[in-house]
Amino acid sequence: MACLLGAAATLVQAGAKIEQWATPAGARVVFVESRVVPILDVQVDFAAGGAYAPADKTGLAGLTRSLLDMGAGGLDEEKIADRLADIGARLGGGADLDRASISLRSLSSPREREAALELMRLVLQQPAFPAAVLDREKARTIAGIRESDTRPASIAAKRFFAALYPEHPYGRSATVESVERITREDVAAFYRAHYGARRAVISIIGDLSRAEAEEIARRLTEGLPDAPAEVSLPETAMPARNTVRVDHPATQAHIHLGLPAVRRGDPDYIPLLVGNYILGGGGFVSRLMKEVREKRGYAYSVYSYFQPQKQPGPFQVGLQTKREQARDALKVVEDVLADFLARGPSEEELGAARRNLADGFPLRIDSNRKLLEYLAVIGFYNLPLSYLDDFPRKVEAVTVADIRAAFARHVKPEHFVTVIVAGD
Repeated sequence: MACLLGAAATLVQAGAKIEQWATPAGARVVFVESRVVPILDVQVDFAAGGAYAPADKTGLAGLTRSLLDMGAGGLDEEKIADRLADIGARLGGGADLDRASISLRSLSSPREREAALELMRLVLQQPAFPAAVLDREKARTIAGIRESDTRPASIAAKRFFAALYPEHPYGRSATVESVERITREDVAAFYRAHYGARRAVISIIGDLSRAEAEEIARRLTEGLPDAPAEVSLPETAMPARNTVRVDHPATQAHIHLGLPAVRRGDPDYIPLLVGNYILGGGGFVSRLMKEVREKRGYAYSVYSYFQPQKQPGPFQVGLQTKREQARDALKVVEDVLADFLARGPSEEELGAARRNLADGFPLRIDSNRKLLEYLAVIGFYNLPLSYLDDFPRKVEAVTVADIRAAFARHVKPEHFVTVIVAGD
């Protein structure tokens, strides 16, 4: 196994050759031929994430995706699971704000590969959406919502996104009422409208040729619904600076601070990523961790990150602290942010961040499964095919001035939203 991982890492360091084309039905395909292990990985991403669901039926996108492999092509969920087990294959995936995904991992030997791909084809093209299964999944979802609405961490996350995106689909969370409204026809209609080939990106990596990959992509997309091409999501608006306080009996205050910040593919993302490693993304070496935890003991953990999306995704700082010291902890966070925005990192901090991100990058793509995740992002968000090769070079080129300028463009305190749950 160690030899295989070493071989995979060597392949990636040498530069994985990513090929791209479109199927006759209109789906985009990204492909890497990798003969290191006898495995095939396929992922199909649709522009069918939560942001595309109607406001009064939030949760529809996730339910539709979850039901795909719970009955299809005359097979119920147990038969699908049994067939997957018989051939040692695995279906996965999920839904986020922008996309809904279904993935397959299979041996590349002809018998197992063909059986697995046929199951994936049925799930993609002939989902049954059984009424009884929908009722069960709705009940499970509603129970989860009711439970999460009692937990301060979940409450804080929902209120934070609602405050960040008050008039945008990114700010919506499923409620008991919105899920209860969803019918089987809603699910079927959402599938027909959003699971078409022209809204799909297929990522393939594994032990097969370009010609075989072309046939797989054609086979998986030729029977999809005749859905229209993707419709752009509405533009986000920057919120006014405000603080939302939510009463809760918890002993720990949950604090989120941030704003809508960056789109996927924005050239500022690399300097933002490097700068954020120094600010709050680098664990114990980050400034926030040193100031909030090590010097003052206000929190066990404090973090920050950028989450790029089709529309500007959030920059977020988060921590938990004793409720009676929430104000003091938040003041430290705000002071660290203000200083970083004003001065940026030191050259020493920058050098350490560049080494960690650039030198550690091969380990983040040293297997087909990890590489598939990057392929899917590259394909879905139309990033350059040279992204994997460019990343270390671009990280190494980032300067203190680049970080200060990028943060000045994307992290503006006048738009900060702060949510505090259970703070005094």
